[in-house]
Amino acid sequence: MRARLKICCIGDADELRRAVAAGADAVGLVGPMPSGPGPIPLELAAELARLCPPAVTSVLLSSARSAEGLAREVETVRPAALQIVDRVGEPVRRALRQAFPWLRLVQVVHVEGPGAVEEARAAAPTADALLLDSGRPGAAVPELGGTGRTHDWAVARAIVEAVARPVFLAGGLTPETIGRAIRTVRPFGVDVCSGVRRAGRLDPERLAAMAAAVAAA
Repeated sequence: MRARLKICCIGDADELRRAVAAGADAVGLVGPMPSGPGPIPLELAAELARLCPPAVTSVLLSSARSAEGLAREVETVRPAALQIVDRVGEPVRRALRQAFPWLRLVQVVHVEGPGAVEEARAAAPTADALLLDSGRPGAAVPELGGTGRTHDWAVARAIVEAVARPVFLAGGLTPETIGRAIRTVRPFGVDVCSGVRRAGRLDPERLAAMAAAVAAA
C-alpha cells in the first residue's frame, strides 16, 4: 500500500484544487505561527476546510499550546484533524478529545536527536497519529515546521517501529528524495510543503513528480 500523501501550506482554493487533483489524501491549512511559510487567516482556513472533498482530510496546523487556545481555532475552522505543532502535555490532548470526539489529533514530534523516540512513545497513547518534522521548538524564535530541512531518518524509523500509531514523515522532502525516505522510514504517510513549491506557490510539475514518486515507492 502506498504511503498517504499530505500536501501542506495550502493557501487558496486554486492550490486546494491542484492538491486534490494530484491525489492528496490530506491537505494542511497553517494557522498562526511564530515562523515559517504558509500561515493563512483562520477564516480562510475554515473556507478551505469546507471545500475539501469528503475523501480528503482537512488538517489545521496550530502552534497554540493550551487546550483553550487550540479549541478556539478548531471551533473557527472545523477541520477533520488538528496537527499540534508544538509540545503539549497529555492533559491537553485529553481535553481536546473530550471537547471534540470527532476530531483526529496529530501530534508533531520534532526529531532533534535520539530523545525523540521517547517523546514519541509518550505522545502516542493520546494521539491518533504522529508527524515527524525538523523544527526547533526551543529556538529563540521557535521553528515549528516548514524549515525545508531533513532530519535523521534512522531515528524516524526507530519511532515508526516503537509506536502503535500511524506516523507521517515530514521535513525537506522533495520528488528526488521522497522514494528513498519512504523506503528507509516506512511511514504511514508523508507530508510535503517546500518540495512541491516554486516562488512560494504550488508548482504543477513538482506536484506531479512528487505524487508519482510516492506512488512508485
